[in-house]
Amino acid sequence: MFRCAFQTDGSTAHLIQAAIHRRSEARFVPRASRGNHAAMMRPPAEWPPDDPRLTPVLLRKELIAAGYNDRAIKRLVDGGVLDKIKRGAYADAVKRALLDAVGNYALRNRAAVKQAKTGVVLSHVSAVPEYDAPTWGLDLSITHLTRLDGKAGRKEAGIQQHCGTIQPGDVVTRNGVQVMAPARAGLEVTTVTSVEAGLIFVCHLLHHELTTIDELVKRYSSMEHWPNTLHTDIVLRLARPELESVGEVRTFYLCYRHAIPMPEPQYKVRNACGDVVARLDFAWPELGVWLEFDGKVKYEKLLRDGERASDVVVREKERESMIGRLTGWRCLRITWADLEHPERTAARIMAFLAGTDA
Repeated sequence: MFRCAFQTDGSTAHLIQAAIHRRSEARFVPRASRGNHAAMMRPPAEWPPDDPRLTPVLLRKELIAAGYNDRAIKRLVDGGVLDKIKRGAYADAVKRALLDAVGNYALRNRAAVKQAKTGVVLSHVSAVPEYDAPTWGLDLSITHLTRLDGKAGRKEAGIQQHCGTIQPGDVVTRNGVQVMAPARAGLEVTTVTSVEAGLIFVCHLLHHELTTIDELVKRYSSMEHWPNTLHTDIVLRLARPELESVGEVRTFYLCYRHAIPMPEPQYKVRNACGDVVARLDFAWPELGVWLEFDGKVKYEKLLRDGERASDVVVREKERESMIGRLTGWRCLRITWADLEHPERTAARIMAFLAGTDA
């Protein structure tokens, strides 16, 4: 058992003692699944107080001020009480063990904010975890901070500081930290990543009604001097609130990228009475074709209490037959594996649309 032999600051001492207690009781700690890029886009509610991503960050200078020297800090780390987040920043080791890669990225971002020597806001890619958005295609090795003083930013040790005019409404407080508001964050991400990855984040924001196309276009109109906005134009043309998952966004982008006629997302199928009986991921009504993206999470979402995966498959086949009877259309299904071979998959879709797939 580790005990503090010094007179300590109350708040820091409390955090350390709590970490020691958790370490002494810890056995097997399951890793939380957060920010999975393959997941359905989840409603971005505020994180609950016990969320491990909100684990307090303890800086070395705070531990020193509380009476711990470097040797004592090392003992706490070696003993599994504290974990080193980055140089000069630590957190409760047991709580940190609950985090996956995205959760750890969010924690490192908070450490960078706390260590910053000037006022900063989480921005660009570092804003994405704060909205519980998918992180597919994003580089989580760099923390992005925008300075509030308007001075030129710099890049150092995994941190990229940005400068830029901050307009009223650009900054909000979310999960206890200042972060760029949805519209600005969405636009920022498009300037530092691929079109596909930027589109995923922007569609997440639109789907959860955190921003609108009009708001994005209006905010973009004042970004004419921003660098690297070529991708932004494409994202704003393609973004749709109807695109509900990473797989759907990537499928939609695949169609655009390979000059496939653009489908209608979330197409509603009605019965003879006019009631909506099904929604299709994508449809080409004039060609009599619809497409379903089959992801593992989709089937897990459809799983009812007491059911097995095979029950969902049977029910999906019955649904497909019902849609076929009502519309007379043909169904094409693709998976994550298909998206890893875009040229081959694009050719398959084109052949299916042309009716030459047999």
